[in-house]
Amino acid sequence: MNALTVVATIIAKPGAEAQVEQALLALIPPTRKEPGFIQYDLHRHIENPGVFVFYENWESRALLEQHLQSPHLAEFIAKTEGLLDTLDIKMMHRIGA
Repeated sequence: MNALTVVATIIAKPGAEAQVEQALLALIPPTRKEPGFIQYDLHRHIENPGVFVFYENWESRALLEQHLQSPHLAEFIAKTEGLLDTLDIKMMHRIGA
């Protein structure tokens, strides 16, 4: 298996934290039903409630790419247009033991 780890950092613009949080939370149920899903966990920064991080694990890059083209992700992008300061996605492979 060539699993892929994704760390996605999302920073809401000031005043948009609650809207961004709701849009992010809406991604969880449908994503966890997708093929290739291993782990999809949302976190919020303790001191800055506008900073969110998804920690994800996928069976393969191909299945992650399917997720990135999903209707619920497109809906998230539309709902949060103009509300995000940063959307940074890092894709990694596990190395070592």
